[in-house]
Amino acid sequence: MTSLFSKFEGTAGALGSVVAVGGRNPFAVVIEKPVSSTVGIIEGRETLLFGTNNYLGLSQSKNAIRAAQEAAAACGVGTTGSRIANGTQSLHRQLEKDIAAFFGRRDAMVFSTGYQANLGIISTLAGKGDHLFLDADSHASIYDGSRLSAAEVIRFRHNDPDNLYKRLKRMDGTPGAKLIVVEGIYSMTGNVAPIAEFVAVKKETGAYLLVDEAHSFGVLGENGRGAAEADGVEADVDFIVGTFSKSLGTVGGYCVSDHPELEFVRLNCRPYMFTASLPPEVIAATTAALSDMQAHPELRKQLMANAQQLHAGFVDIGLNASKQATPVIAVTLETAEEAIPMWNRLLELGVYVNLSLPPATPDSRPLLRCSVMATHTPEQIAQAIAIFRQAAAEVGVSPAPTAA
Repeated sequence: MTSLFSKFEGTAGALGSVVAVGGRNPFAVVIEKPVSSTVGIIEGRETLLFGTNNYLGLSQSKNAIRAAQEAAAACGVGTTGSRIANGTQSLHRQLEKDIAAFFGRRDAMVFSTGYQANLGIISTLAGKGDHLFLDADSHASIYDGSRLSAAEVIRFRHNDPDNLYKRLKRMDGTPGAKLIVVEGIYSMTGNVAPIAEFVAVKKETGAYLLVDEAHSFGVLGENGRGAAEADGVEADVDFIVGTFSKSLGTVGGYCVSDHPELEFVRLNCRPYMFTASLPPEVIAATTAALSDMQAHPELRKQLMANAQQLHAGFVDIGLNASKQATPVIAVTLETAEEAIPMWNRLLELGVYVNLSLPPATPDSRPLLRCSVMATHTPEQIAQAIAIFRQAAAEVGVSPAPTAA
C-alpha cells in the first residue's frame, strides 16, 4: 500500500543532508525571547536579528502594545467568526477606513494574513477565461492564488517590462480580462520593480495591474506607500496588496482599490469568507502601528541609511550582495556546501539571518537573506559586518567576482 507520506521522502533526504552538514535545522530556529526589536535569545545567547522583516522595529511599539492590551480587555481575545458572519467589529471597519485613507483609495479589505490577501484577491479577480501575467520571481502566495483561480497563467521575465509587453501583445484579440501581478520589493533579493514602466505597458495593452507592496509598504515613497508612490504612478495601479507583518510588526493583510466593485469581491472571496477574522487586539495594535509609522517618517530615512551601511559593508568584504541597497539584502553563494556552514557559523557568532536553498531561490544558487531595521544601531550593523567577515574567512567563502 502506498503511504500518504511517500511524497515527502525527497524532502526528508534533503533536510537530513542540510542538518548533517551544519548540525542544525535552519528552518526550525526558535527565538526563545525577544530582548528588543533587534536582539533575541537564540540557543541561550543574545543574537543580533537580521532576518525578521521587522523593518521599522514596530513589533515593539509601546503604543501598539498598549492598544492591544486595551482592546483585549474591552473586546476579548477573538471574534470566533469570519468577516461576513460575526467576525466584523467596529475596529475592523475603522482599520479598513484608515488603510484606505493612508493610500488615498476608495476602499480597503483587511485579511487575516498577507498570504490570504494575495490568495484571495488574485483567485477572485481572475477567473475562467481570464489571463494572469506573473513576474517569474513572484512570491508563493501569488502563485498559489493563481492556481486557485481558473485563469490561464503566463510568466514573464523578472522585472522585464519589455518581455511582459511582448507576451501581452501575443494575446491581442484573445477574449478575457488580463491582470498583471508584480511586487514592489522582491522578498528574496531586495530588487525593486520598475512600476512606472509596468504602468506604461498596462496602459498600452488595456490590462489591469496589481502591485504587491508587502516589502515596500512603510519603506519606499515619500509617505511609505510603496514602490508605486516612489515612481509617482499610484493612480494607475488598480489594486495594491500588502501585509501588516513587515513594517507594522503585527499580522494581517490588505487590498486597497478605487474600483467600487471591491465590495462585491468581499462576497466572492473564499479566503476572506471562510476564515476567522483578526482578533481585536491585533487590529488595535495594527491601527496604532500605522499611526506610529505616519508620525515618524524619520524611521524610513534611518532604515535606508542602515541598508546602505550594511550593503556597503558586504561589498567591502567581497561578498556577492544584492544589486540594490534596500532593507532586503541577499548574499548569494555558489554552493550549499558554502552556504550551510556559513549560516551555522553566523548563528554561533551571534547573527541570525535566513538561509534559502534551491529550488526556492531565484537563480538556483543558495543565499543568505538579510533584512535591516530602522532600529538597528550603526554599531550593531558594524558588528554584523565583522561577523560576516569572520564567518566567510573561517568557512572559506570565495570573494565575489569583480565587475569587468
